[in-house]
Amino acid sequence: MIKNKAFAPCQDETCGVRVVHLERVARAKGEAIGEKDLERLALTYKIMGDPTRLKIILALRGGEMCVCDIAAFVGLSESAVSHQLRRLRELALVRSRRDGQILYYSLDDAHVLDLVTVGLNHIGES
Repeated sequence: MIKNKAFAPCQDETCGVRVVHLERVARAKGEAIGEKDLERLALTYKIMGDPTRLKIILALRGGEMCVCDIAAFVGLSESAVSHQLRRLRELALVRSRRDGQILYYSLDDAHVLDLVTVGLNHIGES
């Protein structure tokens, strides 16, 4: 006899039964985050998933940079970089500091660096 499992007819014709581990489902439901936080988290990863924006984030690991230096690094116009930085700033991934006429950007906090570091460590394992 199998304990802690419920058997229900499968909705898909390819299998005979569906096995659900009730305690795992209950735990997952108890640990679930709200829809608003889920959407924001998904958007954060989506924004970071763009290669240009990810290059900008990686460039800022070493410290703040002005828009013109970021543009030179990624090979885009300052206008295009400013647009990408605006998207990153909207999600609190980067922050800006003005010094006269120059805007400097840096990672918003250590958590952004942590997200990138974990990702780099993960791909380095393969």
